[in-house]
Amino acid sequence: MTVEETMTSRERVMNALAGKPVDRTPVANPTNVATVDLMDMVGAPFPDANRDPVLNARLAETGYTELGFDVIAPYFSIIQESSALGCEMQWEQKDNWPTVRMTNPIWKEPEDINIPDDFLEHPDNQAIIGSIRILKEKYGDEVAIVGKTMGPWTLAYHLFGVEPFLLMTIDSPEKTMDALHRLKEISVLFGRAQIDAGADVITFPDHATGDLVSGEYYHRYLQDIHSEMVERLPAPIILHICGKTLDRMDYIAQTGMAAFHFDSMNDPAEAMEIVDGRISLVGNINNPVTLYSKGPEAVREEVYRALDAGVQLIAPECAIPLRTKLENLLEIPAAINDWTKAHA
Repeated sequence: MTVEETMTSRERVMNALAGKPVDRTPVANPTNVATVDLMDMVGAPFPDANRDPVLNARLAETGYTELGFDVIAPYFSIIQESSALGCEMQWEQKDNWPTVRMTNPIWKEPEDINIPDDFLEHPDNQAIIGSIRILKEKYGDEVAIVGKTMGPWTLAYHLFGVEPFLLMTIDSPEKTMDALHRLKEISVLFGRAQIDAGADVITFPDHATGDLVSGEYYHRYLQDIHSEMVERLPAPIILHICGKTLDRMDYIAQTGMAAFHFDSMNDPAEAMEIVDGRISLVGNINNPVTLYSKGPEAVREEVYRALDAGVQLIAPECAIPLRTKLENLLEIPAAINDWTKAHA
């Protein structure tokens, strides 16, 4: 028996992000749930599905049509903007993620940052913008369409190189802030284009991860910029940062963003206590162990743990491994359904 639903998927997601009542906890996907099996099912493999709007939309919609998630998220990777800016790319094949080759960064100084006039017209950006248009026309207000625009910290890793940029944060805080403020304009430009195309929500990955960046660094360099994004991007924003992030969740909760997409390295009950209702949480089902290598029983256990803690939207913690078994992904909405019935 399934839970009687009184909302569309879009209504459910938008309410959860706004802290309003829902008929059941939504199943979200702020990053990516594409798998090799889904690519084969609809004939939309990587790397083509990253670069062609029709194939992109065809693969993205399987998260809703085949898995029963409440969102469709067509930006699978984290590299579209970097490709459009001129980074050297490695597109890989269907069982591997496209990546930026960071051995030869394109910029060294903040003054080097340049956004081409035709940035949004680049084919790799148009793949996402065009896909969102297709999906919005097809599904209207039935399901939430989630766009994605990289934050300035993530862009800095791609465009300056991880090590040079992190050294800049130590050696020259002023130069670092200059670079971040210039890079944030890329985030705004691409985010607004996706909202104009029909995105209901924007995921904002900014990989100031716990293993590389302290909570104090987040406060110093990113908190104010993230607050500014709330004013400049006219849609609910889901901030995404991997790794251990309990040390910055209080700062994140002050930004005004709609939600924070958090990693399984963080206890959901502790995370809920820190944010204290100021921001919704999205997560935090483990990818590399639970979803990839375990079975539905372990998935259900993690879903229940997050639901018991009060997490507002249940989701994998990040982009899932491309060989993830579909039965494990299908278990997420099934577990939510059973938990909801038990707690009715």
